[in-house]
Amino acid sequence: MTNRERITFNPNQCGGRPCIRGMRIRVKDVLDLLAAKVPVAEILADYPDLEAEDIQACLEYAAAQLDHPVLTLVAR
Repeated sequence: MTNRERITFNPNQCGGRPCIRGMRIRVKDVLDLLAAKVPVAEILADYPDLEAEDIQACLEYAAAQLDHPVLTLVAR
């Protein structure tokens, strides 16, 4: 399984938000924990179904979401 395949979308689960491997663990929840400086080891202990690769997949997903062009309108 690639990291990209670890992130799943189901319109009937968590409001269609990105989750990890079909579980009800949202990518945002993992990112929030990382942003709060919770150590990866603690996250993995608190969520025994998570794997280290899932956390990496969350980071890669977030980075990819921010990598898009921003268009601006210049008034003349």
